[in-house]
Amino acid sequence: MKRAERLHALSEMLRRQGPRGCTAERLASEFGVSVRTIKRDLTALENSGAPVWSRPGPGGGYGLAARATLPPVTLTPSQAVALLAAVSAAPDAPFADLASAGVRKILDVLDPRTRAKVDQLAGRVWVSTPPTPARRVRSALEEATVEQRVVRIRYTSREGSSTTRDVEPVTFAYVNGCWHLVGWCRLRGAMRWFLVSRIEHAHVTKTPCGGHDIHELGVPPATARPVHSEIGAPREE
Repeated sequence: MKRAERLHALSEMLRRQGPRGCTAERLASEFGVSVRTIKRDLTALENSGAPVWSRPGPGGGYGLAARATLPPVTLTPSQAVALLAAVSAAPDAPFADLASAGVRKILDVLDPRTRAKVDQLAGRVWVSTPPTPARRVRSALEEATVEQRVVRIRYTSREGSSTTRDVEPVTFAYVNGCWHLVGWCRLRGAMRWFLVSRIEHAHVTKTPCGGHDIHELGVPPATARPVHSEIGAPREE
């Protein structure tokens, strides 16, 4: 997760805690960073104008003043649970952390009566998902794709051999129940598909991508489509 995204998610978590606040240790654990980093982030939020308060001593912590609110959102309980189910069932999807934060943001501004119905209905929807790749790996792949920079990965093949490769990310693809990073492999000099679950380490370099695009992947399967086509698309009767 990039720092700007973490700052936004941090402010949302503080707002959810309300007057109770939250300790720096808990915040650090939530975001997978050090307490020192969290305190720097809190200072950055305060300097940007966010109404951050702190309370020292036992039972103390950090929070946001009550005036830090969001505009109301109109959503039915079924719609809210549909979002929860979709995000919960796909924790390994690209940008899943941001999607989860977005759903929590929506739930936080529902009126109390609707939120109570959401909580009741959500208890009737269960998911069981396999372990997901490390957050740091997924965050690096996402950042490299968004910023279009070369990502250096350590990848284990199906046969068990491990290689380090510089990859220019082109797209994420969900095929046969698995997420892949598809990009130009500088080691092989060709487009390659990498199972995200087999990427052991990922580091975003400062090298910009060379302009390879999705058209170089060839003709996609007939059932493949970009996710934006799902939003607002007419349903077949």
